[in-house]
Amino acid sequence: MQKEASTAVGGDRIEKIDPRFLTTLRDHVHRSLRTAILSGRFAPDERVNERQLAEQLGVSTTPIKEALRQLETEGLVETLPRRGVLIRYNANWAEEMILARAALESMIAHLAAKRIGQDEAVNLEDTVARMKTATEHGIADDLIALNETFHEQIHLASRCQYLSRMIERQQFYDASIRRIIHSDPQERDRALEEHLAIASAIVSHDSDRAERVMRDHVVRSGDTYLDIVFKKNEDI
Repeated sequence: MQKEASTAVGGDRIEKIDPRFLTTLRDHVHRSLRTAILSGRFAPDERVNERQLAEQLGVSTTPIKEALRQLETEGLVETLPRRGVLIRYNANWAEEMILARAALESMIAHLAAKRIGQDEAVNLEDTVARMKTATEHGIADDLIALNETFHEQIHLASRCQYLSRMIERQQFYDASIRRIIHSDPQERDRALEEHLAIASAIVSHDSDRAERVMRDHVVRSGDTYLDIVFKKNEDI
């Protein structure tokens, strides 16, 4: 009896810890700063102050220092003697990230077209159908969520491990940028047309076409991102 009770406590009565709660404060700070940089909220070569960042985020300077060190390994900031921490993310860097993401996403789409299962194909088609409805109604929040679901489904269908890990570092859009992009009706229509083409190629197991249309989609949407983020700073 005691053994059964112990099993119940360990198995059925205690829920697993949500992985989100395992994220450290440094990770939260790093993610917040990285998003701000990639969204163009800091200008290229702008000097950032650790104490000001700590005050804005409501934390001590310790996780700020740790996050900045991590950002420096990613090449987004640089620490210079007597000058402090400077933002190194610029239009050229962003363009390289977009091209890297296009290469990775296109190869994942290529493999997804080869490996996708029937149930996964049905789910992908259902997602693009909901994208069409959200596009017609101009619901930006739904489009943002569905866009993430769409790419996640393709990643899962591809069975990729190495490529999926690599692409995590190429995610540079945040919700605010996506909302700006999707506020334009023409952009919404273009994106829908591209998503439909990608889904069609993957579901029909046309790996070469899936690779091509995915690459074209990422590059074109990346150009839109560059216009929004960096032309904004040029106009200031």
